[in-house]
Amino acid sequence: MVMASAAMAAKALTDTEQPPEARLRTLMDAHGRVLAARSPGVPLPFGVFRELLSGDLSRLLPDTVPAEEMDGVRLIAPDGSFEEDYFDLQVEQRVVLRALAKTTREGRTTSTEILEAEMDQDRVFSALRKRMDQDAYVHGRSSLIRTPAGPDKDLRRLNLPSSVAEFYRPITFDAVWDRWWFACPICRWPMRVTVHARRGGARTGSVRCFHRPHTAWGAAFTFKIPELGRPPVLVPGPPPARPVGEQAVLFADTTGHVPEPLPAEGHKALSRGVWRWTTIPGLVEIALYDALAERGLEPQLWPDLDAYDLYVRAGKGRAVREFRIDVKDYTSAILLAKKVQADGGDAGGADWLVVPDYRESSLPLLGRVCEEFDLDVATAGGIGALICRTAGVPWA
Repeated sequence: MVMASAAMAAKALTDTEQPPEARLRTLMDAHGRVLAARSPGVPLPFGVFRELLSGDLSRLLPDTVPAEEMDGVRLIAPDGSFEEDYFDLQVEQRVVLRALAKTTREGRTTSTEILEAEMDQDRVFSALRKRMDQDAYVHGRSSLIRTPAGPDKDLRRLNLPSSVAEFYRPITFDAVWDRWWFACPICRWPMRVTVHARRGGARTGSVRCFHRPHTAWGAAFTFKIPELGRPPVLVPGPPPARPVGEQAVLFADTTGHVPEPLPAEGHKALSRGVWRWTTIPGLVEIALYDALAERGLEPQLWPDLDAYDLYVRAGKGRAVREFRIDVKDYTSAILLAKKVQADGGDAGGADWLVVPDYRESSLPLLGRVCEEFDLDVATAGGIGALICRTAGVPWA
């Protein structure tokens, strides 16, 4: 916690591309996290915190915590610049600083929540690849996608390495009503629970998936405040419009699927970063894989330990065509376009950048950027239809 907060603060202190108010907000956020780690009995004034950022960061730790890998770590050079050459640091520091570099690219501000999400994603992928076993990697990553939350006993049956299983954590307070939580009918991760005050003092509740496209697909419910000790009964909203054509194949139909209340005790869910950057795009990867396999094709998931997401051969004889697909689910098409530019195309060798069907509006921008790198773009439904046409089998 201290290393991540100190790195974030040191970057903000020296990054003149960020506006002053954003830099101050980041410094105050980081200062608060360090204070939380030190406990109330070990105070650290804000001015002293700023001064310590320029020296040995281990001095930020409370005396009762051994410095270990933080001993001697400095992130601000004598000339006042952020120290970019951190390759001599140990593993944990490299994880922090890689995540920091990604989240503050081009002067963007970050927060501890964003930074920790990026760090979790980096660490879980490293843990999955550690054995250098393709089958084990596919099993582990598939488990994180298909089972992002559940009872402790079911999670143990996944037989995940302990370094991966540690990312299943207690259900967070913002997804719990009293002692109950509800799984999204699409991604099966805990949904956000909110209570709304009405005129006259009446209250009602709502339950929605944290991923906005899933709420648009029907993962949005209301409930009346129940009697004390009783679980809420969810009421679904109006059913979403079902897409037609090539997008209908991968559409997650939630009609009639009303989540049951589940006890928070004895259940765990993936950390938010792993859910957002593994489970959410992984749902599209798995759905596309399953749909192509059902149509007689032989897709491969995450070849070469995730060089890209999907490999498919389609066609016959000289008409055989190979598809190397990388699936991305970014809320901002601009940020995804900038990532493609920064990577010089796809770092893993994919020749198709595929977005979920609900990101179709991002295709014009992505198409213009990806054309420079010989990278084609499509929606998941669009690439599925193209592969099936090439193979001579129906998609829709």
